[in-house]
Amino acid sequence: MKQKALSAFLYLIALMPFWLLYFISDCLYYILYYIIQYRKNVVFENLRNSFPEKNETEIVMIAKKFYRFFPDLVVECLKLKRITKAEVNKRMILVDEDELTRHLRQNKTVIAVTAHYCNWEYGIHRLGSITEDPSFIVYKPLNNKTVDTVYNDVRSRFGAIMVPMKQILRHLVKLRGKASVSVFVADQTPMYSDADYFMKFLNQETLVYTGVERISKMTKGPVVFAHIGRMEKRGHYFCKFTTLIEDPSSYSDKEITHIHNAFTEKIIREQPEYWLWSHKRWKRKRRK
Repeated sequence: MKQKALSAFLYLIALMPFWLLYFISDCLYYILYYIIQYRKNVVFENLRNSFPEKNETEIVMIAKKFYRFFPDLVVECLKLKRITKAEVNKRMILVDEDELTRHLRQNKTVIAVTAHYCNWEYGIHRLGSITEDPSFIVYKPLNNKTVDTVYNDVRSRFGAIMVPMKQILRHLVKLRGKASVSVFVADQTPMYSDADYFMKFLNQETLVYTGVERISKMTKGPVVFAHIGRMEKRGHYFCKFTTLIEDPSSYSDKEITHIHNAFTEKIIREQPEYWLWSHKRWKRKRRK
């Protein structure tokens, strides 16, 4: 019952035109930043620790840009319940698409990496228009099962297959020798039980997943980064594909993990306002 009610509620919101949703977003910016100050301490602490070279004026500027973009992300994600494939294709253009599809033409298991940057949810929907080969979205299940189910129903509207991260290898073994693409949003905060490797990321010791590296080496699959960026027109994005790793077997232990995280950091540093600064990314500390 709760699942149906939530799904119906999201559907009603998704009926709103974009102009109305963006008006709501404009109002939300002032509410989130100035009135309720949503996770403001988290955002500013993350920014100050990540960019110690920046002065307070620069930090405030980035924070305000983040809070200005964040409501857009929220309303755009709500719209995904009803958005058409044609609309998604119009709102997210592909750059260097062959960096992904050339591997699929060779029947390879592609390990695609992205981050919580710009509108990564549009990227999930856009993937359904790139290939008819199996497309897995590797995710960490939410504690709230109702929200998790409804959320995944929305994400899989255009053919993507939602797979909990602990089950992805099982799916890929079944497809050995066939083309597929598995998308990892690799900047999540791991549980201690799921990861034990720390590295320097945005100037801080950071617990990171090593799943991208382990899966790519097991499957001998290339690692392709999907950089989702924002275009000038509101609500429009691009997805640029870059092959980071052609042959994972030639890399030493943890090298691939460092490469894709360093690539993520480079993108964040270029336009930091589009990363999810409200996330408590550094809550896991090295155990003594």
